[in-house]
Amino acid sequence: MLEAVAPDLWCAAVDLRFLGVHMGTRMTVVRLGDGTLWVHSPITITDALRAEVDALGEVAHLVAPNLFHHLFVGQWKAAYPDATMWLAPGLERKRRDLVADPHGVVTLGTAPPPWDAEIAQAPLTGFSFHEVLFHHRASRTLVSSDLLENFSGSPYVFTRAYLKLAGLYGRVGVSRVLRWAYRDRPAVKEALARVLAWDFDRIVIAHGAIVEHDAKRALAEAYAWL
Repeated sequence: MLEAVAPDLWCAAVDLRFLGVHMGTRMTVVRLGDGTLWVHSPITITDALRAEVDALGEVAHLVAPNLFHHLFVGQWKAAYPDATMWLAPGLERKRRDLVADPHGVVTLGTAPPPWDAEIAQAPLTGFSFHEVLFHHRASRTLVSSDLLENFSGSPYVFTRAYLKLAGLYGRVGVSRVLRWAYRDRPAVKEALARVLAWDFDRIVIAHGAIVEHDAKRALAEAYAWL
């Protein structure tokens, strides 16, 4: 299930249907310099997936990067009770079950993370999903969830119809259906300028294919509507 994307960076993608649309979702695993693992947007845990992850190292960090990519982080915390959960701002109110025991739970942006020398982070301010973006410096990879979508097509009729309606069919972009969520466009532009200053050429996303080349141009063009 895990696929190597770059040295010390793996992804696992699974099918996920939302309101009848097959969007899929993706988890990212980074092995840090101390050998521990950083798990971003975890998917449902299975025995097979857990065995693959355990073969890479010790899970130390579980990241729920926005207000929607959090469904399975509790499963992973139960499986790895010594790991620290890092929650997107506001998620502590939406998922009170995750903070019932505050030990080992941190809201992103409230404290310097121990991975700071290897993975930079920045909030996508102005976006109501409260997404936090991450830059794995060594692999020049931007790790995100709902920043972009990238679909060349779909075998499902309803999903194809959605992609065409959303302006996503066959291209990297931001869904027209979700543009309402960008409440403060000047703030989004400012946040994107900071992200575009990072040195990356790949973008991992939750929905659709990873953007493997010329990622900065793709990101800038996708947000030209702002």
